Amino acid sequence: MATSPSHAGPEKKHWWLTNRKIVDKYVKDARSLIASQEQGDVASALNLLDSALSLSPRFEPALELKARSLLYLRRFKDVADLLQDYIPSYKIAADESSSSSSSSSSSSSTSSSDSSSQQLSRERTKLLTHSENSSSDLPGDRDPSFKCFSVSDLKKKVMAGLCKNCDKEGQWRYLVLGQACCHLGLMEDAMVLLQTGKRLSTVAFRRQSISWSDDSFSLPNFPCDSTAPPTPPRSLAESDNKITHLLSHIKLLLRRRAAAIAALDAGLYAEAIRHFSKIVDGRRGAPQGFLAECYMHRAFAYKSCGRIAEAIADCNKTLALDPSSIQALETRASLLETIRCLPDCLHDLEHMKLLYNSILRDRKLPGPAWKRQNVRYREIPGKLCALSTKIQGLKQRVAAGEIGNVDYYSLIGLRRGCSRSELERAHLLLCLRHKPDKATNFVDRCEIADERDLDSIKDRAKMSALLLYRLIQRGHSSLMKNILDEEAAEKQRKKDAAAAAAAMQVQSAAEAAAAAADCQAATSSGSVDPAVFQGVFCRDLAVVGSLLSQVGFNRPIPVKYEALSC
Repeated sequence: MATSPSHAGPEKKHWWLTNRKIVDKYVKDARSLIASQEQGDVASALNLLDSALSLSPRFEPALELKARSLLYLRRFKDVADLLQDYIPSYKIAADESSSSSSSSSSSSSTSSSDSSSQQLSRERTKLLTHSENSSSDLPGDRDPSFKCFSVSDLKKKVMAGLCKNCDKEGQWRYLVLGQACCHLGLMEDAMVLLQTGKRLSTVAFRRQSISWSDDSFSLPNFPCDSTAPPTPPRSLAESDNKITHLLSHIKLLLRRRAAAIAALDAGLYAEAIRHFSKIVDGRRGAPQGFLAECYMHRAFAYKSCGRIAEAIADCNKTLALDPSSIQALETRASLLETIRCLPDCLHDLEHMKLLYNSILRDRKLPGPAWKRQNVRYREIPGKLCALSTKIQGLKQRVAAGEIGNVDYYSLIGLRRGCSRSELERAHLLLCLRHKPDKATNFVDRCEIADERDLDSIKDRAKMSALLLYRLIQRGHSSLMKNILDEEAAEKQRKKDAAAAAAAMQVQSAAEAAAAAADCQAATSSGSVDPAVFQGVFCRDLAVVGSLLSQVGFNRPIPVKYEALSC
């Protein structure tokens, strides 16, 4: 019994050393596989790194190799899940929820001032303030989906993490996580993380390069190799250029989106559409999540301009990129209800109801925890009740027979009573824009977060574009039928008017002929005495002369006229 403690100590030490050797062996084998830069070898290295992390979850070299390998394989969601605690917006949201719960549990007298100060310090300011009497359907009027991040809050979170973990953890995670956030569409987080990682890597390189000799610089084989010699100035410049170009692209996209949101809030819808079109139609492209948000905002701008077909098309693209976008489903349902296309509107509302039920069942919003949402979990029960009431009302309208009364004029963007040429021109433009064969072209300018979702994105885009195209074709045929009916009615009216005019001409000609015949008959029946006409003429002249004498013209009438009058 006295020797048992002495035996327990060496056994524990030997067990720890054994695990450490196994972890080092896993990491060494993973580095050798990663050095080949082949997709299969890097995937095999991930399995080894997972085994190493299962034995030592906090082993820094294994974490760095795993994160860089996932980034190399373009598995950006896995990188964000691995390092989500370092995403600034996720940390701010978590702190806000924790502070709100703690403030609600404390007494109201002491916590009201503290919670208000915390809320003011963490408040995200809007780009432009809306008027109180604004009644538009823009996202900023109900629940603004775009808010400027507080840069001071982001810096506080990042610097707090640095001060806490700079001695224990490396700064590689800021550059790796920043690139992953950029590809996932979290542009503000990516900008802050990349700027912080670039600054830290530059400082670390300056500190290490002081003690280096000229012969100690050598090119590394692979950027994931953390045990390779320090990065030489040439490779550091190349990596800095890559990060610099990525940062400039992020800032350009954020500036354009800020200008578009400002124009949207100010009511300059054409200007907002122009700025959003620059983003979604750019040559370099943009991440999937960022493009989905831009398509959603451009749909609001199109809706405000009265361009219903373009707004529905942008909602379709948003849902192709993000099938769980409640805001896109709600907007498309309202657009379909506006043109009285009730069956399709009911389909979208039923889809929203399924999403709400799944959220309440899972007790969390769809997607990962770091995903930016446009709806809060506590609002779901109330929205579900209102949605159920609306669905019942629409079903009653459909049962009453209100199905075929679709407003195709609003869908195509024409006034009532338009001509055939206006309809043909509008239909041609809509067909060129929303043809199903071209429905997947926008995917080529989109950086998909996961390449495995590419086929499903194209299928969703093609299906929704086909439904919109068929709706446009039905509208064209219906409006063309109305125009042809109106043209036929107009031709019939003109023909009737021409027939009536011809009948009146014939009648007037007949009357003239009858009058001429009567006059001829009268002249042929007997001659009229000329003295009768002469006496009437003379009498009229006498009357005129008397009138002239009354107004001051005292000229006597000649004798011959008097004689004629007598």
